[in-house]
Amino acid sequence: MDILNVSLAHRSYPICIGEGILADIGSSLTDISFPHQVAVVSNPTVADLYAPAIEQSLRQAGFDPRLILVPDGEDYKNIDTLQTIYDRLIEHRFDRGCGLLALGGGVIGDMAGFAAATFLRGIPYVQVPTTLLSQVDSSVGGKTAVNHPSGKNLIGAFYQPQLVVIDVDTLTTLEAREVSAGIAEVVKYGVIRDADFFTWLETNRHLLQRRDPDSLVYAIKKSCQIKADIVEVDERESSIRAYLNFGHTFGHAIENLAGYGQWKHGEAVAVGMVVASKIARFKNLCSGQDVERIEVLLRSFELPVEPPDFGLDALVAAMQRDKKVKQGALTMVLNSGIGNVVLQQIDDVAELFSTILNLKG
Repeated sequence: MDILNVSLAHRSYPICIGEGILADIGSSLTDISFPHQVAVVSNPTVADLYAPAIEQSLRQAGFDPRLILVPDGEDYKNIDTLQTIYDRLIEHRFDRGCGLLALGGGVIGDMAGFAAATFLRGIPYVQVPTTLLSQVDSSVGGKTAVNHPSGKNLIGAFYQPQLVVIDVDTLTTLEAREVSAGIAEVVKYGVIRDADFFTWLETNRHLLQRRDPDSLVYAIKKSCQIKADIVEVDERESSIRAYLNFGHTFGHAIENLAGYGQWKHGEAVAVGMVVASKIARFKNLCSGQDVERIEVLLRSFELPVEPPDFGLDALVAAMQRDKKVKQGALTMVLNSGIGNVVLQQIDDVAELFSTILNLKG
């Protein structure tokens, strides 16, 4: 098992990465003095696979676990589902001396984390992500949220977990499309921070496609380390944490316009990264070869790279509702070559995207 640390003073926590480590989750929670009463928040699909073993491990370690199930899917990441979690916590008489364990993908992690941040003004929680996307992205860094019909993750809070447990064995049960969606975020880390890692992904893509455990552990560890390094400097996205949004401005617009759940988050981000790189090329921040490398690598994982035809006006309106809009101005993350990014304010959004994508209103 590999252990990384997110260093945030008294909010610091470890990230444990390995194979077959869920069976020891009880010991892991004991090591961090986690509360005795634990709510395990999951969905039926994930719970059927992993909840029995996790509950057994917790009981053997002296914990009192209670399973709370919520519906599966991005379209259920909303206030109504959050209310269900609160209802179950109250029914089980949970108080400030309890804790919460998020067992599932990014939807579960975001909702359970937000529930932990807000129930009784905050209770401790642990992330146990079971998809590649959540393992390399949403489980680390303390962003918690639910969606609003007008935009993704508009209602949320920064609230750090006390522990993240990543078991690559959970990836064996995922469909190929789900794994590819996670790879999109892995590619993002190479583009924004580490050109050598991007080259490693190009060289080892076949191993990742076969879900080779050692390659997955390396890619996840590298991704989490990059994210941890950024979060340690900028926990609440006042500066460089915004780099992690590369591809997300356009990606979130796709998710919103398509209807949450129709596109995988990583699929939308893949398209968003290609669009951002084309804008960067237009602004002479990167070369045509850089754009091509990004596009080819994403295509090799069977990720989409062409935007859906929603029309320019709809896309611009959706992007203007994004969290990264401040005082009406849209700031985008654009790659400077491969391995570095910059933030640029976009004043002529409609004109720029019309030029880049040849779209009309």
